[in-house]
Amino acid sequence: MIIAGEASGDLHGAQLIRQVTKLDSQVTFFGIGGSNMRSAGVDIKIDASKLAVIGLVEVIKHYRQLVSYLDDMKALLKSQRPDLLILIDYPGFNLRLAKAAKLLKIKVLFYISPQVWAWRKGRVKKIGQSIDMMAVIFDFETKFYEDYNIPVRFVGHPLTDEIPEHYNKIDTINSLNLDSNNKILGLFPGSRKSEIKNLLPILLESASRLHKQDKNLQFLIPLASTITQEDIAPFLNGIEIPITIIDNNSTAAIQACSAIITASGTVTLEIALSGVPMVVIYKIASMSYYILRMMIHLDHLALCNIVADQRIVPELIQQQANPDEIVNEIEKILYYDNYSASIIEKLKSVRTHLGRSGNGLLVAELALEMLGRR
Repeated sequence: MIIAGEASGDLHGAQLIRQVTKLDSQVTFFGIGGSNMRSAGVDIKIDASKLAVIGLVEVIKHYRQLVSYLDDMKALLKSQRPDLLILIDYPGFNLRLAKAAKLLKIKVLFYISPQVWAWRKGRVKKIGQSIDMMAVIFDFETKFYEDYNIPVRFVGHPLTDEIPEHYNKIDTINSLNLDSNNKILGLFPGSRKSEIKNLLPILLESASRLHKQDKNLQFLIPLASTITQEDIAPFLNGIEIPITIIDNNSTAAIQACSAIITASGTVTLEIALSGVPMVVIYKIASMSYYILRMMIHLDHLALCNIVADQRIVPELIQQQANPDEIVNEIEKILYYDNYSASIIEKLKSVRTHLGRSGNGLLVAELALEMLGRR
């Protein structure tokens, strides 16, 4: 059984599944995922889009439905008795399922650690009681788990395999039927419906203001595997700027862009690895943010800044995430070449912290090892 509750987990899960089946075609998968994992051959029982919510208040609103999905997966654990449960990130849901699996004596591989090093460190002991192996994607996480005597393996970040270091930008732009002679601004509202609701109107207002000043500026919005065109259609009504919608091809969308305004999350690492300068915005319910700030102790919010341990790209949080601030920051990237070049140069450090290529193979070999097939 394999569980990925978000778009990034769906992408990484698909890569893991393909690597496993290359090594051993007899292994089969079922569980929760999105379109990428479905294409990789997973028998999807619940689509990941139904689990994609963000913020404490938003989780509370959907609590009953999430508990229902959790109960469904627990029932499948009992009836199907998989040889291994692979859990990808999404800790609020997955750690509860891990606990149920351990009671059934089912081995548990947790792939992509919860960010316990950032907040609620007390969870780490419970995590250790619920899993058999933690596969971590950041090098500094290894020592953290070793200090608690929890089995851990550094497998590197899967994005180093998924995101090429070198690519032909003009060919990518042409493949998307865009004009390579004019700048392209990416609007990345996130992979959860709650993010779309909170962020897309702000992104569209920012884009409208920019378009008034530069009629040649092009815009694109990529759709994560958990988001459909129907989800964003209501927000586009009345919008008079040209926007290209890219469906389920975020890598090409990123590579085509001159700059990007993006929601926070794993996508900031994808953008950083592609060497595209960005502005990161974050806005959730005020109460959710207040509670999180009481619990999180980090200097940065964007993963690309956290990994590099420096503020490479601007972060606009809560009230700062407004069109005035966004336009001010993104204009510097779009129209001041030295400023954008400085960001691009600093972004190169992100790849060095995420491990070498071939990371997808490492976690696949680990899964097969736990299955006793290596």
